[in-house]
Amino acid sequence: MLAGFVGFRRFPQWCSANSLPPDRETWRRSARELVSQPPSSSGESQVPPGEAGVPEQPRNLCRQIAPFENRDRRAFSSACNARRAGTVGSTTWEGATRTLMMDAQTWRAGCCCLLLLALVGSTRSEGVQSCEEVRKLFQWRLVGAVKGLPDSPRAGPDLQVCISKKPTCCTRKMEERYQTAARQDMQEVLQSSSSTLKFLISRNAAAFQETLENLIRQAENYTSIFFCNSYRNMALEATASVQEFFSDVGLYLFGADVHPEEFVNRFFDGLFPLVYNHLISPGVTDSSLEYSECIRMARRDVSPFGNIPQRVMGQMGRSLLPSRTFLQALNLGIEVINTTDHLHFSRECSRAVLRMQYCPHCQGLTLSKPCMGYCLNVMRGCLAHMAELNPHWHAYIRSLGELSDAMHGTYDIEHVLLNFHLLVNDAVMQAHLDAQKLSEQINKICGRPIRTPTQSPRCSFEGSKEKHGMKISPRNGEETLANRRKEFINSLRLYRTFYGGLADELCVNELAAADGLPCWDGEHIVKSYTQRVVGNGIKAQSGNPEVKVRGTDPVINQIIDKLKHVIQLLQGRSPKPNKWELQMGSGGGMAEQVSGECDDEDGCGGSGSGEVKRTLKITD
Repeated sequence: MLAGFVGFRRFPQWCSANSLPPDRETWRRSARELVSQPPSSSGESQVPPGEAGVPEQPRNLCRQIAPFENRDRRAFSSACNARRAGTVGSTTWEGATRTLMMDAQTWRAGCCCLLLLALVGSTRSEGVQSCEEVRKLFQWRLVGAVKGLPDSPRAGPDLQVCISKKPTCCTRKMEERYQTAARQDMQEVLQSSSSTLKFLISRNAAAFQETLENLIRQAENYTSIFFCNSYRNMALEATASVQEFFSDVGLYLFGADVHPEEFVNRFFDGLFPLVYNHLISPGVTDSSLEYSECIRMARRDVSPFGNIPQRVMGQMGRSLLPSRTFLQALNLGIEVINTTDHLHFSRECSRAVLRMQYCPHCQGLTLSKPCMGYCLNVMRGCLAHMAELNPHWHAYIRSLGELSDAMHGTYDIEHVLLNFHLLVNDAVMQAHLDAQKLSEQINKICGRPIRTPTQSPRCSFEGSKEKHGMKISPRNGEETLANRRKEFINSLRLYRTFYGGLADELCVNELAAADGLPCWDGEHIVKSYTQRVVGNGIKAQSGNPEVKVRGTDPVINQIIDKLKHVIQLLQGRSPKPNKWELQMGSGGGMAEQVSGECDDEDGCGGSGSGEVKRTLKITD
């Protein structure tokens, strides 16, 4: 290779001087001039005086050229090392280790070859010369075969999105695979960004449901223990009514089509025959089911329990309905997130994400990231419909908080259920006090019973009072359902603007390049994005230079309608003390004005602070 350059007549002034050309262009131009010079007729070079030997300047030159183009250091290093060693090969650069001293003529030829290599290397560095990295990343990311993928850049006239004037490492099939990957990436980043919020709601919804289930079981046990210790003769017979009542409470709380008025009346209807046979007319029982059914049907006419059933209905309605609505609202929140996590994006959005995420790969820029403004335009365009959820999502969280804050006193389900047995005790005592009057009324309605002596079954909760927890200790304040709701709402409020700021969050935390770094603007690597950056929401997208947003999304509209509906439910279920008024039935003959505070008449057994007194009264 060197032999072909031995006959050059002239050599650039700077090639024998202890300096570099002023710039890269001068360097290239000098190399071109050397190549274009014809060799001398004698085949000998014209060696200027003083250059017959091997001067020091060429050694310095090699040392200075080497760092000039970082990408070509390897190409220069072998030549410079060979020059420093004073050796050179006759045909290739690798032969530079042979021990043959160079004369000035041979050195000039070597330097010219060095310049040509540098020129070629500099030209190669401006474009991608190999698609190896692109092939590897394509195979790893898309798990696709590399067969048929370009080894080196080539023209891509059939590309639809990643169009470039430069040679490309992409084919039409690769672009299609990248399009699929772009859609998958969008869903993955959406699911990742919402995972914490989704976990917060779903975990607390499950925890609240479990807590309510435990609360129902605990209240059922309290009521069964109350019968066992206060009215042992009827305790076993009352078990079925107690179990059915609390089963209906659970069904109602978790969304079944049952109503508090129905199961409260059913409980007291079933309780009256037991109270009549064991307290009003004790000692004997009637073996006729028809007579017991007559007593049960007469309960609403004779009102043996005074206004207690109506008070229970009021408390159950005020406490169970808000809790039921609260759980339904949490389940809707999970549904909203699941829906937005799996939205189908428009064709314009998919193409914009492809251009932003994968088109740089076609130019060999596998490590590039989009500019911040460019990313915001793409993501705000893609998520424009989702951003319309923001005001409704904000109102949803606010309404949940208002309902949670209002659920206290007689509106607190924990207080109501755990003190239900106290109201049952009041009802039984009321019937016992009016025993004579009730006996006469039943005799008139159902006739005198045919009495047969029987032995009432004993209570199944035999044993000491301490064993069965007759004294119920107050629960730790941190364990109450109200405190759990408060903690959850405080955490949820951090996500009030989740859908409005989702596009910005994705770009800042996931997708875009950091400020000040070179970035991809959709066509080139630039210092900064120069297009206008639009805002969030559909109306702001009219001037979006990256994504065209058209029409509305029917799925998002459906979610908005559901949110509006549950917001109305939440606001309607938030207790308004001055608006609650429960009219008593014919047996009570009076109206009960219900305040938001807990008082003794509501069965709190304590002050108006809402603190539940959890000590059972033991009646022999």
